[in-house]
Amino acid sequence: MLGLILAIIITGIVAKMVYGRYKPQAVLMFGGIVLMFLAVAFGLGSILAEEKSTGFILFDIFEFMKLTFSNRAGGLGLTIMSVAGFAKYMDHIGASNQLVKIAIKPLEKVHAPYVVLALSYIVGQILNIFIPSASGLGVLLMVTMYPILVSLGVSKLSATAVAGTAACLDLGPGSGNSNLAATTAGMDVSIYFVKYQIPIAIAVMITIAVLHYIVQKRFDSKMENKDDSTEYTLDNKKEEKAPTIYAILPMIPLFLILVFSKLLITTIKMNVVTAMLIGIFVSLVFEVIRLKNVKKVFESIQVFFDGMGMQFAKVVTLIVAGQTFAQGLISVGAIDTLISGAQSLGYGANIMIIVMTAIISVSAVVMGSGNAPFFAFASLAPNVAAQTGIAPVLMLLPMQFASGIARSVSPITGVIVAVSGVAEISPFDLVKRTAIPMAGALLVTIIANFIVF
Repeated sequence: MLGLILAIIITGIVAKMVYGRYKPQAVLMFGGIVLMFLAVAFGLGSILAEEKSTGFILFDIFEFMKLTFSNRAGGLGLTIMSVAGFAKYMDHIGASNQLVKIAIKPLEKVHAPYVVLALSYIVGQILNIFIPSASGLGVLLMVTMYPILVSLGVSKLSATAVAGTAACLDLGPGSGNSNLAATTAGMDVSIYFVKYQIPIAIAVMITIAVLHYIVQKRFDSKMENKDDSTEYTLDNKKEEKAPTIYAILPMIPLFLILVFSKLLITTIKMNVVTAMLIGIFVSLVFEVIRLKNVKKVFESIQVFFDGMGMQFAKVVTLIVAGQTFAQGLISVGAIDTLISGAQSLGYGANIMIIVMTAIISVSAVVMGSGNAPFFAFASLAPNVAAQTGIAPVLMLLPMQFASGIARSVSPITGVIVAVSGVAEISPFDLVKRTAIPMAGALLVTIIANFIVF
């Protein structure tokens, strides 16, 4: 019980600091180190197995962090870095913009404003598979989809709400959270995407689209003045720069990952990093043909490398920080106390899934991040799942979806702040429009997970 009390106190302090815009990496690492130190001081648990120990238990805290950096940087970390570098390069050459333009174009022919709004969410969520950055996709939709919706008579708040929630599920092999979930569940990311994410995502996407239609229409009907005077146009620089055919480039890695997998061709192995590198190579060839300037094209590859480096600094360090915090919770015995308490009360696997999902959801709203809470708690799922007798993926999937869904209700998260800034509206007003669709999405995620699996 002491360990659980200590965990609650430290977790509360960590949540308050992150909500106060302290650097999440430093806060999570600090919280984890404090918890592990308390575990040692009160004899609540160990840090490392004897064969991995430095010989001095306090040094083991930092040895754990070193081992986590080593394990993550070369595996999952490299995957996430390559995805980020590829996404950055696609944006640099205008390929992402062309893909969004083509996807959004058919919506211009539909003249029912709130039907277009609902369909826009579906299109945006599908685009998220190819454009994994929530903020990046949100801003792209603000310069493509947003003007269409506003011109049809939808309010600025409604149009922005759709853009801000378009990436709420973090779908596909390009998502860092998806890769972490698949890795933690011990399965290939293509299997996780096709067999687990898609069946649940279909039900959740329909729910969000319908709720956006109902909620935004109702809110708009009560507005005296929609104040839609601000207009936005396409990024003309990128529109002129990239040919239409460039829209296929962001789709190359996903095509390779799905085709050369256990789903289709099993004789050839393809992982995410290899697929991203092939995608970059093909893109460079396209650029050389278009620009006819090999030196300039070769220099542009630095955008890919810079994207990788930035992702290491932002995300890989966050994964290590999250796992350090999670190890602290394990070391003080908080997780074992929760599980044993739930089991003694007769709580089964379903209740524990709801509990873990609730923890992720609250943390995502408070932290303003989908990555931070999922990276902090994902590593706990296999242990909790094993003790409740279910496959880890059945706990990880709702946790992963919940992290993105709840993030879309936080007024301090990156994508909400970004799209609010473009539309010149308050992020606090915006999350009032996203709250009901996201609450419905969370509920359907949990229910569908129970029904389908």
